[in-house]
Amino acid sequence: MNRTATVERATKETNIKISIDLDGTGKSEIATGIGFFDHMLEGFAKHGFFDLKAACTGDLEVDAHHSIEDMGIVLGTAIKEALGDKKGIVRYGSCMLPMDETLAMCAIDLSGRPYLVYEAPFKGEMVGAMDTQMAKEFFYAVSYAAGMNLHIRVMYGENDHHMMEAMFKAFAKALDAATRVDARITQVLSTKGSL
Repeated sequence: MNRTATVERATKETNIKISIDLDGTGKSEIATGIGFFDHMLEGFAKHGFFDLKAACTGDLEVDAHHSIEDMGIVLGTAIKEALGDKKGIVRYGSCMLPMDETLAMCAIDLSGRPYLVYEAPFKGEMVGAMDTQMAKEFFYAVSYAAGMNLHIRVMYGENDHHMMEAMFKAFAKALDAATRVDARITQVLSTKGSL
């Protein structure tokens, strides 16, 4: 089973290309022009065992908003395409992930119905060159483009870097769990017969 996808998207604000292999080893090549965001995506690939190539040229002279949001759209689209008909996948995944003083939770249902529940009590406006408000915009874009029910919550924490990193890693682990193939599932895991 080849669960890979490459998606390109070009607008007046961003030019993005993302390739993902859901059954990879965690290798990544990330270049968005936003150092901390690159770090988050590298952690996502490593801890989810996804091979990920992502390149973005965006209007960073304005701010990072368009680049991060559009990266979420393209990543979500790539995940959806790589999953194909979703036959055999576990569908649900969750993770409670600690990082020093922080504890983050992520739960996913690859139901085809997009929804985001998000809670993260960041203390400051920025982590590196990434606006902390953009984490929500990114995950919203991923959830809607991928058609996933996505719940992310920082249960507690003090350091914004730790909170952001814990969220991305918890998302990676939950998505890895949800995309796993189980031999007992011969079609799709739904009483409706489709996802």
